[in-house]
Amino acid sequence: MAKHNLTPTEMTYGEFQRAFEFFNERLFGMRLPHVLITLKCKPKSLGHFASDRFAEIAAQDSRAHEIAMNPLHFSVRSLKDTLSTLVHEMVHLRQHAEGKACRPGYHDRVWAGMMKEIGLYPSDTAAPGGSETGQKMSHYIVEAGPYDLACDELISMGFTLTWADAGAYDRKKTKTVVSKCKFTCPDCEQNAWAKPTGSLVCGECDVPMVKEG
Repeated sequence: MAKHNLTPTEMTYGEFQRAFEFFNERLFGMRLPHVLITLKCKPKSLGHFASDRFAEIAAQDSRAHEIAMNPLHFSVRSLKDTLSTLVHEMVHLRQHAEGKACRPGYHDRVWAGMMKEIGLYPSDTAAPGGSETGQKMSHYIVEAGPYDLACDELISMGFTLTWADAGAYDRKKTKTVVSKCKFTCPDCEQNAWAKPTGSLVCGECDVPMVKEG
């Protein structure tokens, strides 16, 4: 089905499913089980993994893990950085699937080792020199590492993310709104600044000042 014939839901979740399957093949040898991918605008989080988050309604003993992605960041981070968050959570999935998971939310040495294997270097500062383990962890992409090369391949195939949370765009617009304008007296050319909706009168000439721009 052509992309323009898909709904926003079909496009968004289809894109993440495609990325998940691609990286599962390239970086994890297709060893990872499928998950339920969700979007969550969780403050101060790029994404997270939750084991057994979902239960099948007709058979409640059938469970699915969750990988959640935060759409607030899709438009302000590069595509490669956003997808690296998906793979970061896939490493948590691998650790859980192999029975090596640590306590929820923590990032231990086993997880850190798995990250390094695929070219995502663990760091609590998202830069070289940071702590490699801890409660809140990020990473940075190793240049020419397995993830870097695999992501380049995926993007070269035309992969993109179509939708992002509109809040990021709205905040950019708000920041660009002009808060003050320059007003000039047409007689003495004295200047003053006020809100764009202001109406100023020159104190020297007692005439209305003209807003510039």
